[in-house]
Amino acid sequence: MKHILYFSATWCGPCKALAPIMESLKSQVNYKKVDIDQEFELAAKHSVRSVPTLVLIDETGEVQGRLVGTQSSQNILDFYNNYNG
Repeated sequence: MKHILYFSATWCGPCKALAPIMESLKSQVNYKKVDIDQEFELAAKHSVRSVPTLVLIDETGEVQGRLVGTQSSQNILDFYNNYNG
């Protein structure tokens, strides 16, 4: 099942702004929130250099794309539902 890895940090201002947007999308978007300070190896594996970062993973586990920075709910939905490179 495709999903988004939602890389965030407790000290990050833009992450705090994105949090309620992601929460509002939880019934429409399959995602896992990843705290980069707790799961730094996963963040490094996906070359996360700034937060928030959303990494779209397809059904086979392959990365399909990423969004960096605070996004609108519509941008996230379009990214999740329609991403094709």
